[in-house]
Amino acid sequence: MDPIREGATGAAVEDIQERLASLGYEIDAAERDAKSFGSSTTSAVARFRIDHNMPLGGEIDSATWIELVDAGYEMGDRTLYLRLPNLHGHDVFELQERLNILGFSCGEPDGCFGVHTEAAVKQFQESQGMLADGMAFPDTYDAIDRLHHVWGGKPAAGPHPQGGMGFARAASVLENVQLSMTAEDPISRNVAGRIWNLASATSDHSGLDLIESPEHPREGDAAVIVLSTLEHKGASGVANLSTDDIDTLPQRIRTTCESTAEGKTPVIRLELPHGLGYDGTFTVGDAQTFAVMLLDAICSAFDF
Repeated sequence: MDPIREGATGAAVEDIQERLASLGYEIDAAERDAKSFGSSTTSAVARFRIDHNMPLGGEIDSATWIELVDAGYEMGDRTLYLRLPNLHGHDVFELQERLNILGFSCGEPDGCFGVHTEAAVKQFQESQGMLADGMAFPDTYDAIDRLHHVWGGKPAAGPHPQGGMGFARAASVLENVQLSMTAEDPISRNVAGRIWNLASATSDHSGLDLIESPEHPREGDAAVIVLSTLEHKGASGVANLSTDDIDTLPQRIRTTCESTAEGKTPVIRLELPHGLGYDGTFTVGDAQTFAVMLLDAICSAFDF
């Protein structure tokens, strides 16, 4: 496009002025009424370019126009999904910030909907028992908005490692929070049993216990944890969390609990790596390592 600069008039100038004004940049009323690219419009463009780390100048060239359009998008204005070239804009940036805070890491927010953002959207959708297609539709935005009390006003550079808890804090959580655990297959039952042993060794008054089925939680349970090495079949209304990123797992567990309807016991399926089996690829040491990491993550999640 040919640059639009001071002295121009017409519908294109009016569009630029409306976009700048919606972003909080002041433009003289007389210039807006006349649809004239005057000194205040030039100043607003110059400030916009500085605010968005663009070369100094007061004209609208192709790069500035693209940045101005992108800046006008708010999360929820459009469906976001992975494509080439990548979708980009302020709405993508907001989505990335909020997912990072909720524990679904997109990496450093950059306003570009790439593969890491798609993966984070899928993980968030699975945590809500939704169809995990990686496409941010209105139902995805609604679920994020319902968690405003979790992400509102918080910085979100992401990812957010949690770190280990320590024996004393873990014991305190286990003594004050009641949790039930079950498993879907032999490998995960082995890990669940080891987690129970570790919890019992951590505190004589551990509130973590094993149950046969997630359909029958104990009265007073803060959550039911289901371990599984089986592949998740998709949307089922069950919150499904990958354990691949153990650092962000505590926050993802916490987010899932926060999103559960009041009066219902959260049922959280923790998906261990697929393909584990008693064929020499899974050892006693592996089972113990999983148990230690998962118990630490679970205790961190409920350490309010």
